[in-house]
Amino acid sequence: MTEAEARAGICSAGVEMVRSGLVAGTWGNLSLRCDGERIAISPSGFDYLAMGPGDVVMVDLFTGTAEGGRPSTEKELHLEIYRRRPEVQAIVHTHSQSASTMAAVRREVPPILDDLAQIVGPSLRVADYAIPGTKSMARRVLRALSGRMAALMANHGAIALGRSMAEALLCATIVEKGCRVFIEAEFLGGAQRLGRFEARLMHEVYLRKYSRRGPERAG
Repeated sequence: MTEAEARAGICSAGVEMVRSGLVAGTWGNLSLRCDGERIAISPSGFDYLAMGPGDVVMVDLFTGTAEGGRPSTEKELHLEIYRRRPEVQAIVHTHSQSASTMAAVRREVPPILDDLAQIVGPSLRVADYAIPGTKSMARRVLRALSGRMAALMANHGAIALGRSMAEALLCATIVEKGCRVFIEAEFLGGAQRLGRFEARLMHEVYLRKYSRRGPERAG
């Protein structure tokens, strides 16, 4: 991906996050792996609907040096994920309603839906709380993401990964849907979870089968 493509991708994805209700105001952040040495990341405290390609910040993947502005305060978290997860090409950090509710009660979401198991993994874990923007948060979120494509961040929000920005946004959307359904199902007598083996198998099949077809055709 060229720098121009990465900058444009961040802008269009930012608009999509707002319009789909995944974030409000200037909360949340997103990034794209640009090449083997840099990432493109949303600027700190910037209105997504007003953001242009020139506002996107380029960050060195190895040194963390930023070019062209002040990057999101979650820069360190994004960098650590890209360094540890070479398959990840895009990251979306959201503050959607139901995901934030589950993050506030610090409760793991079991695999209650096929699409949740397929895209996220065998469960949606909650990373232990740490002050946003710190290396401690990055370490705790990485642990929660082990074997998963998304995680909740205690008392904070959610983070979703993708092998493309489209997949990262889809993952964030499924996280919000899964959290909402879980909350509603608990009020109706309790959500019934899929078996651990079936959930893990569906995730593996999704990753292998749809990696060639694209996330938009999964289902």
